[in-house]
Amino acid sequence: MTNLTGIAASNGVAIAKAYTLETPDLSFETKKVDDTQAEVKRLNDALDVSKNELEKIKENARKTLGEEHAEIFSAHLLVLSDPELITPMEDKINNESVNAEAALDETANMFITMFEGMDNAYMRERAADIKDVTKRVMAHLLGASFPDPALIDEKVVIIAEDLTPSDTAQLNKQFVQGFTTNIGGRTSHSAIMARSLEIPAVVGTKTVTKDVKDGDMVIVDGIDGHVIINPSDEEITTYEQKQDDFEKQKEIWAQLKDEPTVSKEGEHVELVANIGTPEDVEGVINNGGEGVGLYRTEFLYMGKSDFPTEEEQFDAYKAVLEQMEDKPVVVRTLDIGGDKELSYLDLPDEMNPFLGFRAIRLCLERDDIFRTQLRALLRASTYGNLKIMFPMIATLNEFREAKSILLEEKDKLKEEGHDVSDDIEVGIMVEIPSTAVIARQFAKEVDFFSIGTNDLIQYTMAADRMNEQVSYLYQPYHPAILNLVNNVIEAAHAEGKWAGMCGEMAGDSIAIPILLGLGLDEFSMSATSILPARTQIKDLSKEELASYKDEILSMSTAEEVEAFVREKTDQ
Repeated sequence: MTNLTGIAASNGVAIAKAYTLETPDLSFETKKVDDTQAEVKRLNDALDVSKNELEKIKENARKTLGEEHAEIFSAHLLVLSDPELITPMEDKINNESVNAEAALDETANMFITMFEGMDNAYMRERAADIKDVTKRVMAHLLGASFPDPALIDEKVVIIAEDLTPSDTAQLNKQFVQGFTTNIGGRTSHSAIMARSLEIPAVVGTKTVTKDVKDGDMVIVDGIDGHVIINPSDEEITTYEQKQDDFEKQKEIWAQLKDEPTVSKEGEHVELVANIGTPEDVEGVINNGGEGVGLYRTEFLYMGKSDFPTEEEQFDAYKAVLEQMEDKPVVVRTLDIGGDKELSYLDLPDEMNPFLGFRAIRLCLERDDIFRTQLRALLRASTYGNLKIMFPMIATLNEFREAKSILLEEKDKLKEEGHDVSDDIEVGIMVEIPSTAVIARQFAKEVDFFSIGTNDLIQYTMAADRMNEQVSYLYQPYHPAILNLVNNVIEAAHAEGKWAGMCGEMAGDSIAIPILLGLGLDEFSMSATSILPARTQIKDLSKEELASYKDEILSMSTAEEVEAFVREKTDQ
């Protein structure tokens, strides 16, 4: 039995056999073949099996995560059907009498090298597609088992170095009970996706791929951040009880699904959800969300070969607004750059992309992209309670320019005869320290603030949240962060505006009492965090927590803050 400690990334307990997500050994020998016709058939059979697998993966992604995620695999299928790639492989077998493995490898590497050397980002992305799909084909030629989360048909726990967005897009929660990784944090893509899928997860264990073999029994404790490998019968019994207790707790939380979110003395705050696609709305409704606090529209742009049209965007925004009826829906305009790239958008290579040409900076430069999105949003505005939020705002002039473009498009649409709501609030995401510092100036012009703590923390602490070496500096309870958050909330309230938070901190059980005491109006989080947060808030006194405000803000370390909150709230 081995016990590892990591970061509890998604609540729950999973007990199942290990499924290690590793690429198999794909080494081979180049051989001469006598029957070239049979060898071409062997290649085509491997291609056909790979296509069938990718079709299943694409369909699973479509059902569980929506069309946008499924489009990732459309590009892979196109590669496997491209005669410009397949014909040279067949020619090599026929003309040089080499085995299919050698023909596949040499041809694929030729195209990969060619595409990787191109200036165009879209073409460089094709190199990655060729690498992915030819690995799959090679595995089938060699008779090796190629790991495919989408094809799992028994209950397992996924073991991996990390999970990419395309890996998590394949997870079928009917069979995948949980996962654990070597790297990652609570704000990594895999952790956020795990919470959306309600799959228990522990990330950042550092050594789980070395310590676990395929078929080992594994317990993933996503509540306390433990991974137990080959547990004893007694430990399994203990964790089965913990699993049952958690399921019963979920039933208690569910009783508050249709209740408002109020503190012990009846003070109301809004609990809303972060979403990425229209398909995520079902989870918001099922978990009692009072609205959408962050609609990440970049998912509409990802996994495609070109920008989504105005009509495609209009349909997506309309679908969300209609499903949410009159509940508020805060839509963030395109936030591409940093760790989010588009294959068809040639962004400059940058030393520090998180601090570079991204989000509103990109949209103001490429206002053709921006205007198309704003038109689609404005046209959809009559179907619900739309609020528009600009990301990565650093200066008042940026906000003024973005709002001016929005108003220009609104006037154009009205001239064209379109109905547009005249009651759209326009706000900003506060994720840059300079904006938080002069929030009082911003508050005179914006309709609301939504604090994006994922970036605000890393910018304030000068620590990349995805860098394991400095992950200790990602401190949401650090007094510097809390003072910035307090400054934003006070600035909003001084102008009669509201302040929300859409970073992961909003659903953190230690942060919630602090934020309630600071007067935060809206908490936006993963849908599955809403009911636990509502249960917690109903037992908290906002008035009492507000009385600790000055004391908390004057503390020196995050550890002092956490200890104080635990003591005062019996956590």
